Amino acid sequence: MSVYVITGVSSGIGFGFLKSISEDPQNLVVGLVRNKPATEQKVATELGKRSNVHVVHGDLTNYATLKQAAADTTKIVGERGIDYLVGNAGFPAQFDAYSPIGELGEEPEELDDVVDKLFKTNVTGNIHFFNLFMPLVMKSKTKKVIAITSGHADLDFINNFDVENSALYSASKAALNVIVAKFSAQYKKDGVLVFSMSPGVVEVGHFGDLTPKQTEGLMKFVGRAQAYAPHFKGPVPVEGAVQTIRSLWERASIETGYAGAFVSQYGNRQWV
Repeated sequence: MSVYVITGVSSGIGFGFLKSISEDPQNLVVGLVRNKPATEQKVATELGKRSNVHVVHGDLTNYATLKQAAADTTKIVGERGIDYLVGNAGFPAQFDAYSPIGELGEEPEELDDVVDKLFKTNVTGNIHFFNLFMPLVMKSKTKKVIAITSGHADLDFINNFDVENSALYSASKAALNVIVAKFSAQYKKDGVLVFSMSPGVVEVGHFGDLTPKQTEGLMKFVGRAQAYAPHFKGPVPVEGAVQTIRSLWERASIETGYAGAFVSQYGNRQWV
C-alpha cells in the first residue's frame, strides 16, 4: 500500500493519476483541488464509490487553503505519512503558449498579470505545498516528492531548436526546477527524493478552439519538436502518459542519481 497526495486532480493528467492509482484498493489517494464539490461529483460519476479516494480543497495561490489541506490530509493518512507527494497542478497560460516573446511585449499589462499568476502558482504555490506537507512525507519509508515540470524549461532544447513559444511558462517551470533542487539539497540527507519530471506532450484539451494565429504558432512548435525528435507524431493520451510517469517515479531513487534532477518521463533529457 502506498499513500499519494496529488495537486490538480480535477482534470487532465491529475485526474489520470487519481484514476490509475486508485484502481488498486490498497493505495490511498488524496487529491487537492480548487473546486471540491465539482471534483467529487466527477469522481462519483466516472470512478464510482472508491473508498480510497479523498478530495480536499487546496489552492496553490492561497496559502491558508494549503495549510488547511495539510491539516485535513493529516487526519486522513495519520501516522502512515505520505509516500508520494506530487506537485501536479499548475497554470498553463494561453497568453504566451503560441507566440514569441517579442510579441508578448505588445500587451505589457497582460504580460505582467500572466507572469504574476504563473510564478505565484507554479513556483510560490509549490514552495508552500512542499513545505506544509513535508512533515507527512518524513513519516513514510518511501519519501518521494515529485514536481511536474516541462521540457520547455530546458535551455539546450530552446537554443538548439529555436523554440520561441511559451517563454513565460518556461521561465516559471525553470524556476520550479531550481526550487526542487533546493528542496533536494536540504532533505536528501533525510532520505527524501525530490525531483522534477516533464510528462511529455500530453493531450489534455489545450489545443482546441485556437485562432488562426495561435494555430500557426502551434504548427511552428510542432515543426521544432519534429526536428528535435523525428518520431514525434503529436500529443499522447493521458492514460499512456500516466503509466510512463508512474513507472519512472516508482523506480527513481537517490542512489540512482535522481535527487534534485530535472528529467523527462523517460528519466533522461528526451522530452518527446
